[in-house]
Amino acid sequence: MFWVPLLLLAWAVAGVTCLRLCLAAVRGAAVADSDAGAGRDLTLYEAAFLSGGPGRVADVTLVAMARQRRLLLAHTGWATVVDPRGRDEMERSVIGAIGPQGQSPIAPVRAAAATADAVRGIAERLVGAGLAVPDAAGTTVADAVRQVRLAVPVVAGLGAAALLMPVPSDMPRHLVALWFALPLVFTLGCLAVARFEVHPYSPWASPAGQRLLGALPRGAGDDRAYLTSVAVHGIRAVGEPELRAAFAHRGPYPGH
Repeated sequence: MFWVPLLLLAWAVAGVTCLRLCLAAVRGAAVADSDAGAGRDLTLYEAAFLSGGPGRVADVTLVAMARQRRLLLAHTGWATVVDPRGRDEMERSVIGAIGPQGQSPIAPVRAAAATADAVRGIAERLVGAGLAVPDAAGTTVADAVRQVRLAVPVVAGLGAAALLMPVPSDMPRHLVALWFALPLVFTLGCLAVARFEVHPYSPWASPAGQRLLGALPRGAGDDRAYLTSVAVHGIRAVGEPELRAAFAHRGPYPGH
């Protein structure tokens, strides 16, 4: 009966992760306001934050300044200031992060700009408007879904380990497999329900924020549409090869 503790462990993994997913979905539904953001247009920085968090805000600021020739982004991963006069708080944060020498690698500039007061102000406004997920909300639906996805191979692995163990002669192996199939089906069912009920999963945007993101115009028609596409989809939406190459050196940003 050595397989019984493994079965209990499989149920514990499945139960805990699925419970977290249910609680995260309930919290999201509780804070969701169908009228949040009604009649409101997202700014470029707000769209970037809701789509990809602080790192995306820094990225779209760098891209916007580079396209306006006020910042040079070399394919080697260096940023050079051309116009030292920032037009808003985010641009001033980028210029300040580059430093008085007017030149710096992109990675530390991006990291500093993503943690600047300007980004925190954007986050606070979006949370106050019901469009962003508060930091204190606990596990988000996206995090919970990720945990349930990880639980699936864990449960399957525990079942495989149990089948490799000796079992009593009066216990058919297919019955042991059936017992382990129950928590596996349970986790897969939770993922299917989450996919149907709460998809898309976002660690940044609330349901109201996701609706506003879905209504944004995107395309290559003008500079605003281009930058909006970068804000929503990230650096992969950048059309210029040299500019994309510059961001290959941007480095990771925690939580992005």
